[in-house]
Amino acid sequence: MTPSFSGSVLPAIRWSVACTIFCASQAAIVPAQVPVPPPLHKPGTFELLRYDENWSFLQNPANRSDWLDPIKYIPFGRGGDFSYVSIGGEFRGVEERIRNDNWGGTPYPSNQFWLQRFQLHFDTHFNARLRFFIQFESGLEEGRAGGPRPIDEKRLDFLNAFCDLGIGSSSHPVTLRVGRQEFLFGAGRLVAPREGPNVRQSFYGVSLMQNLGSWSTNAFAARPAVDNFDFFNDVPNHLTEFWGLFAARSWSKVSRNVWDVYYYGLDRKSGVYNARAAHEVRQTVGTRIASHDPASTEGRVAIPHFDVEGVYQFGSFGAGDIRAWTLATEFGFILPKIAFEPRPGIRSDVSSGDNNLSSLNLQTFNPLFPVGNYFGVLSDTGPGAVNFRDLHPNLKLFFPHKVNAEADWLIWWRQSLADGVYGVPGNLLVPGGRSSARFVGDRPGLEVHWQMTRHAYLQGDYGIFYAGRFLQQSGYSHNLNYTSVWIGYKF
Repeated sequence: MTPSFSGSVLPAIRWSVACTIFCASQAAIVPAQVPVPPPLHKPGTFELLRYDENWSFLQNPANRSDWLDPIKYIPFGRGGDFSYVSIGGEFRGVEERIRNDNWGGTPYPSNQFWLQRFQLHFDTHFNARLRFFIQFESGLEEGRAGGPRPIDEKRLDFLNAFCDLGIGSSSHPVTLRVGRQEFLFGAGRLVAPREGPNVRQSFYGVSLMQNLGSWSTNAFAARPAVDNFDFFNDVPNHLTEFWGLFAARSWSKVSRNVWDVYYYGLDRKSGVYNARAAHEVRQTVGTRIASHDPASTEGRVAIPHFDVEGVYQFGSFGAGDIRAWTLATEFGFILPKIAFEPRPGIRSDVSSGDNNLSSLNLQTFNPLFPVGNYFGVLSDTGPGAVNFRDLHPNLKLFFPHKVNAEADWLIWWRQSLADGVYGVPGNLLVPGGRSSARFVGDRPGLEVHWQMTRHAYLQGDYGIFYAGRFLQQSGYSHNLNYTSVWIGYKF
């Protein structure tokens, strides 16, 4: 499914060159009138996935107002408006301080460190049907007791290195994407680029994207990248295969009202849970319906929004069967006529845990490749979306000078009393079996974000997770404190 990589720079370079040669050779046999489907995102915005950005509107000099616009649209060749290069990047620095990580379950009661992330990308559109996108990422860590984690550091490697090829007929265009690429599907609860931590998650694989009527579809087959610490030595994870089909459309005439349906397949040679480790083949089916914030709040007194997602998982775990599920809900209001435009909301989520550790069958939900800061301000520590029930009220306020603040309170219980507490990526943090208590703890938190300019921002996070009865009875009795200061610049 994907090429074999060794731990050196040459295979990575060969992979990128091979993608370019493949696309260039295929472009020669594709009819010239076949276009790539246009981007669905607004032009001139910095997207979470940088390859979703659309800067072609800068071909008109009258639209150029930023000092960096000259490098966002650089025409070349004879392809007219379709031949251009766009250059972009990001610097992000994060100072983190964690006290009692894993509620005192690590040998370092206090840990303070500095994380830096540098990204640089080149988006080359050769013509209307051929594109090559390459994005480098460097993640550096300084001062962490115990050394960097895999999510903290890699000296330099590709984050994205793929080619897009427009194929099919002019009435039914299809985009074939081959190479290393990031995924973000729906709300990112199950598949996201892991933005919170220093090093993001990407995949080696193939995607096939097409608009079918009102549906936007993406079929893919990939292996997750294993991020290593050195230069250009990331490799595909040959112990894990990931494939699926994601489709989305609007469920009304208003584009902010979205409906997602999807299927994901996961084959892990060794899945590790509270009960045991075994070969895991898991099928995931799910759907989501949501109504996002509107583009304009003018004349409105109260604007509701919601996001509801249900997932069922089945498959095999060693000699046993998998039966797992999750339900995520979020409801809130925008009150534009009140000072600071308050946005109160509440989330309530639940996911299944194993109910019998001695059985060969498994009921523990697998969050697959979730967003890195699933529960807010604890961006790279604390619990994840496995075997839990939560109640999560929140309030967001908007102040002058592009400052906003969000206060929230996460209250957490175990769904199954037999299973333990897991981290965001699905790793076991606190085993079950030592306590019959359901209450895990609660975490009040605050995040303040200042968008200083179009490019630069400053952010501060604070949260404290108070250990509940389950943690205390399991030997994890310390409260987890998390503080971070973020500074970033995007172009």
